Amino acid sequence: MTRPRRAAALATTALTAATIALGGCSVVGSGGEPDAGGGTVTLVTHDSFALSDGLLEQFTAETGWEVELVAPGDGGALVNQLILTKDSPLGDAVYGIDTTFASRAVDEGVLEPYASPAAVDGFDSLGGHLTAIDQGDVCLNVDMEWFAGRDLDVPGGFDDLLAPEYAGLTVVTNPATSSPGLTFLLATVAHFGEDGWQDYWRGLLANGAKVAEGWSDAYYVDFSGSEGAGPRPVVLSYSSSPAAEVGDDGVARTANVEATCFRVVEYAGVIAGAENPDGARALIDFLLSDSVQADIPGSMYMYPVTDVDLPAEWAAHAPLAADPLSLDPSAISANRATWLEEWAGLLEEQ
Repeated sequence: MTRPRRAAALATTALTAATIALGGCSVVGSGGEPDAGGGTVTLVTHDSFALSDGLLEQFTAETGWEVELVAPGDGGALVNQLILTKDSPLGDAVYGIDTTFASRAVDEGVLEPYASPAAVDGFDSLGGHLTAIDQGDVCLNVDMEWFAGRDLDVPGGFDDLLAPEYAGLTVVTNPATSSPGLTFLLATVAHFGEDGWQDYWRGLLANGAKVAEGWSDAYYVDFSGSEGAGPRPVVLSYSSSPAAEVGDDGVARTANVEATCFRVVEYAGVIAGAENPDGARALIDFLLSDSVQADIPGSMYMYPVTDVDLPAEWAAHAPLAADPLSLDPSAISANRATWLEEWAGLLEEQ
């Protein structure tokens, strides 16, 4: 992917805050009563949250609340900070807790229940604590131009990458340091089962797969389909990445290996002990409005959860997987640490 949203999400940064100082009238929001005298609602989010200019102004005009953003890091750092600050919450609402950490946030008691009236059916709310805001797939991506020039088929799934002819062609990312890396580890667990994923990784590493520390290095340095023109034509990235690789001829230079796609959902919730829970609920409702949902692909390179139109390039070149891999969030929460330890052991075997 060539958008900074995901590149930034792979690194934990120092705590930053930005206040959106906005004016506007006080109109009742769907999540609660407005503060007639103005005031703020603080949104704690990952460090690559972005919306187009004017959208937060729209929220303020509708509710009277200005929005303050606090960004303690990537998705994992976000949940860690919520837990560490449980006795003195960082804000009112949180956005950016994803599938890989959602159960942990709920289990640690950092969220209070809230069911948005705008919530979309079909997404796990984890006991009514979280509202799905956007979604995306982590998938292996391939450089179609690289394969077109060689007598080698484009890989169709996980097992193809174990064949000798694909030796040294793949780059993935470290699940201990990279959000997509962790998601790819979960994808192999989902596909091969708890008793089979280790053998797959042994074979993948033995066949010369490289493990990069983060998505940016894998995509921009090692991947042949990126501007960096690296040596490896198979990279771990996102289902939306091919939309950013469309040439002047209207053809995408890269494609997803759909059989490897793992669905990730990003959620919002009300932080337990929030000073402004009404504002938090109104802001969560606003994130499901048509204006925000339509903005998500261009601003955050994720897919909306509501039925709004995708950009033409996404519809043509980067649809969501029809049958993505998934795991129960509670299983992820219970086994994440063990799976990471086992994976680290496999790496040491090489």
